[in-house]
Order: sequence, then structure tokens, then C-alpha cells
Amino acid sequence: MPHGLPRKIRIAFILQAVLASLGILLGAWLVSLVIKHSLVSAALREEAAYYWTLHEASPTQPPPNTHNIRGYLVETGRSSLSLPANLRDLPAGFHELRGDDQLVWVDVRPQGRLYLVFLRSRAEMLAFWFGIVPVLLTLLAVYGASWVTYRASKRLVSPVNWLARRVSRWDPGKPQASDLDPQKLPADMQGETRQLAAALHSLANRVTENVARERNFTRDASHELRTPLTVIRVASDMALADETASPRQQRSLQRIQRAGREMEAVIDAFLILAREADVEPQMEMFDVVEVVRHEVDTATELMLDRPVHVELHYSGVVELHGPPRVLQVVVSNLVRNACNYTDEGRVDVFVEHDRVRVHDTGIGMSPEALEKAFEPFYRAEPDRPQGTGLGLSIVRRLCDRFGWQVTLTSQPGKGTEATVIFR
Repeated sequence: MPHGLPRKIRIAFILQAVLASLGILLGAWLVSLVIKHSLVSAALREEAAYYWTLHEASPTQPPPNTHNIRGYLVETGRSSLSLPANLRDLPAGFHELRGDDQLVWVDVRPQGRLYLVFLRSRAEMLAFWFGIVPVLLTLLAVYGASWVTYRASKRLVSPVNWLARRVSRWDPGKPQASDLDPQKLPADMQGETRQLAAALHSLANRVTENVARERNFTRDASHELRTPLTVIRVASDMALADETASPRQQRSLQRIQRAGREMEAVIDAFLILAREADVEPQMEMFDVVEVVRHEVDTATELMLDRPVHVELHYSGVVELHGPPRVLQVVVSNLVRNACNYTDEGRVDVFVEHDRVRVHDTGIGMSPEALEKAFEPFYRAEPDRPQGTGLGLSIVRRLCDRFGWQVTLTSQPGKGTEATVIFR
């Protein structure tokens, strides 16, 4: 797995070398153009001016004819048939005859027309030796300096890279603090990198201790809560068996039993969240409708003194392989939220073949509130006495734990719909 810092350094040096190469090659091209045109043109003009000076002193002076320059003179009034055919129609000025591999300067004076021809291959040779060769040497120097600098930078960041590899293999629940024990660090890890490793080692130890304390507290608290819940359940069972209890007392005892079962489900859910991700809770096939019906009945009892109607809708048995108490906690939180934020109207719960939908006609939520709805302790209306802002956060964590998808859609003043999809 490539880590950011070495990869960025490598990309930076590659880009540096590429840009330097492009700049130098562009410079070489410009140098070759300057040599082939400006310098050769200037040299031919100077050669022509020098020839005309000699011609004034001695009209019989022949035109230049050297290793690099070949000259032709057509005196005024003479025919140009003595010229090569490709030069006869050229006007005054500098010309590049690509097909004939020639650079030509035509200088017109009252004494006649002077043609100076410079071989293009000679100009290209000059461009090569004075432009391309220095460019190649410069490129080699740039590549060599970049390679040396890259190797030095790589040696400098290798301890950080080693540290990143160690940290990337950590399990967030169990960071391997021993990997960064000062006694186990490589000898070349010195200075700020060693200080960083020591800080991470200390942080990993603290994280491990905090995670262990949290899990121990959740486990121990859940275990201790089961004892009084068992007592409450047994006592309520015995009280319900008493035939002399009035209907009002029986309803109260039944509510106590439901609350006890809900508390047991919440304890199971907390234990699941406290366990390792690779430790699967007890799974079984169960009827989703029965779990949802229990939560709808509980919500109906709570809504007796409010103008809110709670109703369950389903078309048949829907079976799911999973932990039923987890689904109970999820549905309980969604239904209670819907009831808490519906002052009057309806709360409809739909059980479909792959999902559960809870739709209410309550106050709804704005787009900004929807974005924060699953954050811990967030409440759309803090002035309302119900709720602590943890219900949806627990729902999201439980759904993520079992691969379920939970979504919210809402419109202010028109209600909210929460959907749990089983995947």
C-alpha cells in the first residue's frame, strides 16, 4: 500500500524533471532557430557588407567562395542565367530553401545583386554543437541532481514511512502499542521521528486503556442491571397471577413487563456495540412483524392521552435472520421519535419484505437538521422535553453493525419517514 509522503516526493521530483526537460528542450529549439536564422543571417549580412567594401576598392574582386559560404554576383545589366536556377527569382532578403538544403542572403546594390549561400546542414551542425549538446549536458546535470536529491529525501522520510506502515496496520479497537516501543525502533529513527513514535506509542497505550475501560464498564453495568430486571420481571409475573388484581393494576403490571423487556433488549444492544466487530451476536430466524407489533402496541399505550394514532401495516409474515432484540431497539427508537415529534396526527409503521418504514405527520425536519440527525445528542427542537438526542445515533450504529441501511426523508411541517433496509 503506497503511503502519501514518499509518493508525493516521488511525484514532485518526476514533475520537476519533466518540467525542467520541457523547458530545456524548448530552449534548445529556440537556440537552434536563433543559430540557423538570426546568427547565420547576421553573418551573411556582414559578409555581404564586407564584400561590397572590397568590391568598391577593386571591381574585379570575386564573390566569397569558402568552405561554408558560396557567393554569386550578377552585376547590373548582366543576365542572371549564370546563377543556379533556384536562385534566379529570389528577391532581396534572407531565404531558407528547404528542398535544396540552403540558406540564402540576397543583397541588392547599385553595382548588382550578390547571392551568398550557406549550407543548411552546416547551420544545423552549429545548432547541434552550440545548442543541443549543451542542452543534453544540462539535462544530464538536472537528472543527476534530481536523483541525488530524491535519494537523500527518501532516506529522510523512510523513518516516517516505516512509522506510517506500522500505524496503518493498527486495529482501531486494539492499537499495537508495542510496535512503537522505543526499544524496538530502528537505529536510524532519530530526532523528531523518534519523538513522534514515542508520542504515538503513548497515545496507543491510552487508547487501549480507554477502550478497555469502556468495554469493561458496559459489560459490568449490563451484567449488574440484569439482576434487578430479573427481580422486576419475576415480581410482575407473580403480581399478574394474582386474580384479585384490578384491571388497572394489571395494565400497570403489563406496562412494567414491557418496559423490562425493552430494557433487556437495550442491554443486549449495548453489549453488541461493546463487542469486537468480528464477534457475532446470537443470530436466529424471527418474524419481523411480531417484533414491530410489540413496539407499536407499546407506543399505542403511551399515546392514549394524546391525539396521535399509531398503526401497523403489513401484508404477511416477514422473516429475518439476525438478532431480534437489536431490531426491537432500532424500531423502538424510530417509533418513539415519531411519536415524540408528532403533536397530533398519525404514525404509520409499514413492514415490507426487505424493510421497515416509520412515517409520521409531525413537525418534520429541515435539510440542515437531516444532515445532523444521526449525530449524538443532536435534537431538532431542544425545547421539547422528550428525548436526549441519542436514539438515532444508537440506531445508526446498530444498523451499521449488521449491514442494514437506515435513511431519513423529511419536509418541515409535513412529517418524517425513517426506513430500515435489510441487506
